[in-house]
Amino acid sequence: MPVSPVDFASLLCSRLCHDLLSPVGALNNGLELLADETDPAMRERCMDLLAESARTSANKLKFFRLAFGAAGGFGEMVDAREARTAIEGLFADNKRLTLAWMVEDEVLPKAAIKVLLNLAMIAGDALVRGGKLDIGGESNGGQVEIAIKIEGPRILLDPDLRRTLVEGEGADGVTARAAAAYLVHTLVAQGKGRVQVSEPADAVMIFGAAFTADASAG
Repeated sequence: MPVSPVDFASLLCSRLCHDLLSPVGALNNGLELLADETDPAMRERCMDLLAESARTSANKLKFFRLAFGAAGGFGEMVDAREARTAIEGLFADNKRLTLAWMVEDEVLPKAAIKVLLNLAMIAGDALVRGGKLDIGGESNGGQVEIAIKIEGPRILLDPDLRRTLVEGEGADGVTARAAAAYLVHTLVAQGKGRVQVSEPADAVMIFGAAFTADASAG
């Protein structure tokens, strides 16, 4: 059944809080350790951990602001380089993941940017042991095609995420964990398109979306 705007806002907030809890908690723990630590070497280590946690938190916030919020300004189109920077920042700490950017368009409609970012996040998270994330997309006269290919030794996509992407909800409705998948499905459905997700085969999985992206949407 359709999710009300209020319910979706709640699910999205829960998802964001969950994802930010770890790096923000690490900042808090680091500050507590720093306050009690007198050894210069350990204090330096604490400062390194604080810097790492702060960087991770900032990268996640920048990604979420573009993927879920109104970042990119109030114009109809968004610079595709902002999306690339956001994705690179999101996965910056994953040294086992390599990114390949194959989007030639300089700008894309906001709805297309949100679909691309959220599909990339879901696909990247499915590479539980690392691998390669190829991101492609193009827009021609409002018709958008996005294709994301992942390749790695182990690909694990939660069945509820797959079902929400394709059908709009999982077995238990829409959960906070599937908020990004629900957003993708909704934006693509509004554009009279569909989302497709292949089964893993030979350590490869492909996510695709083809739809009409109203430049003023998002």
